[in-house]
Amino acid sequence: MELRRINGLPPYVFSVMNALKEDARRHGADIVDFGFGNPDLPSPAVAVDKLAEAVHNPRNHRYSASRGIPNLRQAVCELYQRNWGVELDPDREVVTTIGAKEGLSHVMWILVSPGDSALVPSPSYPIHIYAPLFAGAEVHQIPLEGPGDPGADAISSGPGESFFAALVKTWEATWPKPRVIVVSFPHNPTTACVDLSFMERLVRFAKEHETVLVHDFAYADLGFDGYAPPSVLQVPGAKEVAVELYTLTKSFSMAGWRVGFLVGNAEIVQALTKLKGYLDYGTFQPIQIAAIVAMREASDYPAELRRAYQLRRDALCGGLRSIGWDVTSPKGTMFVWAPIPDPYQEMGSIEFAKLLLREAEVATSPGVGFGPGGDGHVRFALIENEQRTQQAVRNLRRALPKLS
Repeated sequence: MELRRINGLPPYVFSVMNALKEDARRHGADIVDFGFGNPDLPSPAVAVDKLAEAVHNPRNHRYSASRGIPNLRQAVCELYQRNWGVELDPDREVVTTIGAKEGLSHVMWILVSPGDSALVPSPSYPIHIYAPLFAGAEVHQIPLEGPGDPGADAISSGPGESFFAALVKTWEATWPKPRVIVVSFPHNPTTACVDLSFMERLVRFAKEHETVLVHDFAYADLGFDGYAPPSVLQVPGAKEVAVELYTLTKSFSMAGWRVGFLVGNAEIVQALTKLKGYLDYGTFQPIQIAAIVAMREASDYPAELRRAYQLRRDALCGGLRSIGWDVTSPKGTMFVWAPIPDPYQEMGSIEFAKLLLREAEVATSPGVGFGPGGDGHVRFALIENEQRTQQAVRNLRRALPKLS
């Protein structure tokens, strides 16, 4: 039997690593797991309490609205006004999604089709690459360096400078011209961060070339050392060409709740709203109600999470540097993008990640799982506390003798 779309997918690298990790645990290994960016910090207590209350109301057990209940859409408008000074119309410029992955996948259905193309950073979170492909479009990948990488922007140049230059070069060499540019800053996996002036350049480019910007703002609230990630919608006129995905997954540690939003350009938002009317009945209504409470009554919670992740970042990066593994502390996200040390570089990311799992009982994500541009790296997710992180560093010191 020929299975459309699925047959063209490569093996999911992370599934291979998960299987090895589970096998190691079955044989008694105490794996320190930095592999999957699955937040371990609790969701806001006020949201959990509201969920427990709302679920006991049988009226909330019926189908919900796929676009999101009105108060939920209003709550995210309030959040955007509070955090970025961006005004949104809850009826025309906001639609609730079942997490950012669902929103990104389905918005591609309305933006591209066979014969079209999209520009996507490389490496990237896999759905950024595959969502346009699932819609039938061709994907052109633009190299994106992480902090500390050899080709990363010098201090004298602006954030994202090398990426923007590569974007322009790829655009000029591509025909037919791409209909969509997918970006995500702070970036997973490279942790690359940009400033508002970069967003202004990106919006100006999209207007001049009549293309659509789709910005995945998954790490909107995870900026460190005083860095505040900008929303693309802060740029005057951005709504003419841009939409943005915001989610409670990382900002409120509500990963399993699956609450996200597509906001921005009204025409695109309304098109996704129409499509979702055919596809789903929305997130379980008690979850939507609890999400409202999270955004309105736990607005300081993202700052608490940010402090916790920064402590973990410092413990991991400081520990890795202490054993001779040169890494740069990220300014955003919940990850560390670590170049494979020179003595082990020729192994490639999969074999190196296997080595770490086997010899150090430390799980990471091979960089190649984020596209060929990531093969010289492994990604650490900051999902272990400082004590477990220190244990991992001790294990790594023993397992990587070539670093000493």
